[in-house]
Amino acid sequence: MKQAPTILRGLITWLGLLDSLAHHTGLHGLSWGRGVGGVILSLLGMAGRPRLRDLLTSLPLALPIQIGMACLANPHLNPKHQLTPGHYVNRRIERLDIPGEYGAIPALHIIPAKEARAAICVAHGSGADKTFYAWRLCEALVAEGFAILLIDLDGHGESPRPQSYPAIIESVGAAARWLRERYAWVGLLGMSLGGAVTACAVANGAPCDALVVWESPPRLRVDKAGYRRMQITEMLRVARPPLIHLFRDGTFYHILKAWQTSGIRAQIGTWDLFDALDLVGSLERIKANPQRPPLLLVYAGRDAVLHPGSEQEVARASAGWGEFHLVPRASHLTLPLEPQTIGISRAWLGKMLLSRMVAAMPPPYEKKAGLERGF
Repeated sequence: MKQAPTILRGLITWLGLLDSLAHHTGLHGLSWGRGVGGVILSLLGMAGRPRLRDLLTSLPLALPIQIGMACLANPHLNPKHQLTPGHYVNRRIERLDIPGEYGAIPALHIIPAKEARAAICVAHGSGADKTFYAWRLCEALVAEGFAILLIDLDGHGESPRPQSYPAIIESVGAAARWLRERYAWVGLLGMSLGGAVTACAVANGAPCDALVVWESPPRLRVDKAGYRRMQITEMLRVARPPLIHLFRDGTFYHILKAWQTSGIRAQIGTWDLFDALDLVGSLERIKANPQRPPLLLVYAGRDAVLHPGSEQEVARASAGWGEFHLVPRASHLTLPLEPQTIGISRAWLGKMLLSRMVAAMPPPYEKKAGLERGF
């Protein structure tokens, strides 16, 4: 019974210190005290001179309490609100239904406050939807001056159609043509399944001035036991220190809530769909085209979804054409969230599309732009 007050002092000390640390590092989703409560609580705890043993004993309890208090204190700190249609300081977001051969494609059109001549269409992965952990990527692309089109692939999100082949290719193809009618330059970025669909769409003639593929498998083959091991391995690899930046945008509850989607409505299984899309074959077809767009490939070093050697197979199919990056510590689930992945893609798209825009300008302006931007 005598231990309870001393452990309580350790708990109070930790809650104060953790909240002060979260507040001063900008991790608002892990803070509850608004910069004042944590300081007061830590001073109260330290005034009781907690022993080291009490501090070590109370830490495992302090962490979940801190997270819970932060969730209760910030019920509206939801990062998905950044993708709600409306007007913002640096952008405007419109909800659209883009006409396509097989029906409308649900989309969000994000338009920077300053005029954009280039736009990026983003296609999500299997089981996700157009807003799935997309707010950080959108923030980076808008800062680069790009308009963005987030789409729902067939069978996902708000799409009224089931996942089927070849209709799913039109999800990206129609979106790319819609952007081409409105912007001078069009980039396409696909994640996992979205990457395979995007590459197939480009191989079939979808307009594209820069192609980005994130972690797309050439094929998927795994039994029930292997699938369970893959799920567990991927979930364990989510807990990486670089991903703590997500709590600048939302609470633990909202970060987890963002994982929930409507699932997949399918006429063709995802494994069979990957076979039909034939990522490697699509890349080889694009590569053979003299008018091919530049290609960026980004893969994860600890991907439990892809079979060993899959990334090298994709890299070989684009040898002499594509630029390949491996993010060593990332997994299949974390790659789209990694600051390194987003930074590489933002810089590459800016370089590829900006260089084309500058090259298309009249000579006097081209020279001036080149001097200003260091070309």
